[in-house]
Amino acid sequence: MAWDWIGFGYAALVASGGITGYIKAGSVPSLAAGLLFGSLAGLGAYQLSQDPKNVWLSLVASGTLTAVMGMRFLNSGKFIPAGLIAGASLLMVGRLGLKMMEKPNDE
Repeated sequence: MAWDWIGFGYAALVASGGITGYIKAGSVPSLAAGLLFGSLAGLGAYQLSQDPKNVWLSLVASGTLTAVMGMRFLNSGKFIPAGLIAGASLLMVGRLGLKMMEKPNDE
């Protein structure tokens, strides 16, 4: 079984962004959202590690963050944190899309 280290790294980035938002600005919504979506992304990475075709939870989490943080980036123009999370989330959506198109291995 191969671990989805990229997925776990993405989950850590999202969770640490929420924690950083709380530490710097005292933002409880940032903390809650970061921990919620980081946990969902981590669970999705675990599921993907167990079954390479089980991309749905990761796809929902990264797709939602792409939309929400992308809009925040467009409205604020600030790369940190909205642009960074939107960009990383968009890359995850692309990666998961490619995983969905892979042909199954005949073992």
